[in-house]
Amino acid sequence: MPFDRVPNRYFIHDLSHRMPQNAELSTTAGPAQRDDIIAILEKSRLQLEKWIEHAFYKGYEPFDGLSSFLRLLTFNHPFAERILIQLVRQCPVNIRPIIGIKPHESTKGRAYMAAGYLHMFVRTGNQHYKTQAIACLDWLMDNKSPGYADYCWGNHFDWTNRQGRLPKFEPTIVWTSLIGQTFLDAYEILGEKKYLDVTTSICEWILALPREKTNSGTCLSYVAFEQSSIHNSNLLGAAMLARAAKYTHEKAALAVAKEAVRYSCTRQLTNGAWYYGEAPMHHWIDNFHTCYNLDSLKYYFEQTNDATVLKNIQLGFTFLIQNFFEKDGMPKYYPHRIYPIDIQCASQAIETLANYTAYDELSLRLSLKVALWTIKNMQDKSGYFYYRQLPRIKVKIPMLHWGQATMYKALTRLLTKI
Repeated sequence: MPFDRVPNRYFIHDLSHRMPQNAELSTTAGPAQRDDIIAILEKSRLQLEKWIEHAFYKGYEPFDGLSSFLRLLTFNHPFAERILIQLVRQCPVNIRPIIGIKPHESTKGRAYMAAGYLHMFVRTGNQHYKTQAIACLDWLMDNKSPGYADYCWGNHFDWTNRQGRLPKFEPTIVWTSLIGQTFLDAYEILGEKKYLDVTTSICEWILALPREKTNSGTCLSYVAFEQSSIHNSNLLGAAMLARAAKYTHEKAALAVAKEAVRYSCTRQLTNGAWYYGEAPMHHWIDNFHTCYNLDSLKYYFEQTNDATVLKNIQLGFTFLIQNFFEKDGMPKYYPHRIYPIDIQCASQAIETLANYTAYDELSLRLSLKVALWTIKNMQDKSGYFYYRQLPRIKVKIPMLHWGQATMYKALTRLLTKI
């Protein structure tokens, strides 16, 4: 059931009375203003597209510090590796070329570009975008994680965090599910069975993951080699299983998806937010993971008609718009402070708000406002988007999936909704 057919009692038809004063939006926009907005978005999208293609789909990522030759100085100690990653990540200037970190591929970045190209193909009918999308999808099929029979994907660099190490190419449910959504888009738009075969394989990989079983739902693991319970990854996996089941008719997959959704919905906070995870060290709330949760619940509902999640969607959506945006459209990383202003928060907010256009008219208006603010304040004249804005400095490092591909997908998605 699409959101525009949800019974009226479930809609938030007018969120303006729920919005804080600093988030009010104009409700008037004439045809001329609409054309001007489309022109701004289209110019930004095209500049970004050219930059990414000129860079051959390569760039940096926030957590790629272990790709440096300085890793030798960590002596393979996890804490020292974490310090190196954070030093590289937090440095306001791009020291990566100096310390041996080269621009690299990104599987999630390539999938997001494929999604953007598919949006543009649907919007314009231009065969060029179809060709570009197919090339990206072919690349993804050729570059799945080694060591796994099924399709799955991970980072192109080693990563160490508080939970442990994530080796290069080790797949995660986050990347695999988000990439899987693009293959489902491709199947629906292009009709090629090979894309459905890929999604079937992806679901087999997800179903084989460890799970945390509780009396109030089951949590899919973030990774395959141990149980790691994180809300956004759990819901992304559930959404992938539910959406694919529309074509595969796998009842077992739907049952797993339902239990995964129950796990995260029963742990939603009373104000509508979700912690990143239930472990004490994961008790933070941020913009783009909240967006992942809302997108996933929307996909799940539309495939299952499980109306029990609508109250969770309403609470979560209201929390999102009340806590993560300033009056001028500036997106916030955390609900309680403005900085850092992060490009992935901006791009994911634009996309999620565009996805919720049928949920409430205000969602599209807010998506446009965030997009226009981001283009004005975060896009370089060369076409790429800056990584972050801090109180006194812009961090102008060109992140690939984190910044460029996410923005390309978001802008193309928004253009399809206007």
